[in-house]
Amino acid sequence: MRVLMMWLLLLLASTSQADAPAARVNGVEIGVLRLERYFSEYLLAHGRAVASIRNPNLYQRLREQALDELIDKELLWQEAGRLGIVIDDQQVDAHIAGLQAAFGSPALFERRLQEAGFDRPGFADYTRHELAAQLAFAQLTAVEEPTAAEVAAFHQANRHLLQGMQNQSDNTSVLPEQDQRLARDALVAQLQAQARQSVRQRLRESATVERPD
Repeated sequence: MRVLMMWLLLLLASTSQADAPAARVNGVEIGVLRLERYFSEYLLAHGRAVASIRNPNLYQRLREQALDELIDKELLWQEAGRLGIVIDDQQVDAHIAGLQAAFGSPALFERRLQEAGFDRPGFADYTRHELAAQLAFAQLTAVEEPTAAEVAAFHQANRHLLQGMQNQSDNTSVLPEQDQRLARDALVAQLQAQARQSVRQRLRESATVERPD
């Protein structure tokens, strides 16, 4: 429930209101108002508050990080379109129903939508794009299941970093089940992190991103 609520707060940081551009991504504007609202939720997600940031350099760095996230989000929306990913009305309606239920009050949910600059159709359209972007990211960062040999080699190279190892054997071609599971999970996490970084870099390199002075 906490994760769902946090995701909704981040989602509602976007707004369709017209304002000055903070950036343009392949000609699509990210407005300053959208950035400021997202920045507040970005700080909340990282356990910070605007009032607690005394260093202007730190403030600017965190704001730039929030803008980077919005740029990546826009790039994924656009990539979803190129991949032909379509989210139907039933998926959108089900997702919005889940978000509304998390608020516990339809009236509170509607008020939050209005505060974020959305009406129902506008929020449904945004949700459709968000779900498509998430699906595109999942497809682009999917990794193949590592082989037993790859897991064993990873374990051998990183055994000093892996925790909870028991009944270690000198024969690294046959790992105890617990060790194998831990090594496999760590290896998959590493491969996924590399895939995420690779996708982000590829999308950035192929895009035209402008940041007005």
